[in-house]
Amino acid sequence: MSDGETVSTQDAWTPPDAQGDEAALSPAPSAPAAPRRKRARAQSSTGDTEGEAAQAPRRASVPRAPRGSSVDSRIAEQPAFVLHSYPYRETSLVIDVLSRDHGRIALVAKGAKRPHSALRGVLQTFQPLALSWTGKGEVRTLTGAEWVGGMLPLTGDALLCGFYVNELLVKFIAREDPHPELFRHYVVTLTRLAHDEPPVQVLRSFERVLLRETGYALALNRTVNRKTVVADGRYVFDPERGVRELSDQVDQRDEWPAHWPVLAGQTLLDMEEDDYHRPQTVAQSKALMRFLLNTYLGGTPLATRQILIDLQNL
Repeated sequence: MSDGETVSTQDAWTPPDAQGDEAALSPAPSAPAAPRRKRARAQSSTGDTEGEAAQAPRRASVPRAPRGSSVDSRIAEQPAFVLHSYPYRETSLVIDVLSRDHGRIALVAKGAKRPHSALRGVLQTFQPLALSWTGKGEVRTLTGAEWVGGMLPLTGDALLCGFYVNELLVKFIAREDPHPELFRHYVVTLTRLAHDEPPVQVLRSFERVLLRETGYALALNRTVNRKTVVADGRYVFDPERGVRELSDQVDQRDEWPAHWPVLAGQTLLDMEEDDYHRPQTVAQSKALMRFLLNTYLGGTPLATRQILIDLQNL
């Protein structure tokens, strides 16, 4: 998108169909016919910040985007979501946002912490925004924010799942690395969670799209030897190469680490089709995705996952 170009936020924020990635996008029944907007303008003063980006997992096949830019840019009304925010100085915030065309961007919101700042009610997580910013370097200056509306809020378990999804995005995506398809699926995910779809299905679907879009996804319907996975087969998952077949006749326990997940062929086929209605698929897909995320993050723990586990154990 060229500097200063204004996007159509109504087109960008048509809520997605909660039933699948390939379906057309349509408004939720309770959403207004035309998205409402609440405009807030950030202060025009300038300043420096030292916000540090979360480290994205490194892999040789996934090139990282350059940190910051030496070119002064002006972006107008970019569709975006706030992923995380933290205080900056006495009256401001640094917000980590996921934008449609520019990927993850760090923005300083001047005066956002002041009691009467219009930004206080706008810069909320899980709400579609149209953000404008200017500047160069790793952290830009927010110049305007509009609440677009048209999406249901997240509550209860769905809210916790939303924070989990946001944490994954912060940890996996390098700054200024655009992922338009991942952005679209993020909207799909929030909509499905808001409509009380089973979190297990929604999160597994999002995790697979995240790994695919960041260069980590491997085929689940064929083995490393290019054999087709069969429903009644048994397999082990190699995080670097993919699916390996297990043989009932040969003891292969010494050929790979014991912590690699053993999976039924039916589970792999179900995951490839984004189908999580079988109890075995639900259990094994959860174990597989935990293993893969932990591996690609280098063992870095996810705070939101631990919170979800603790709540389930109450």
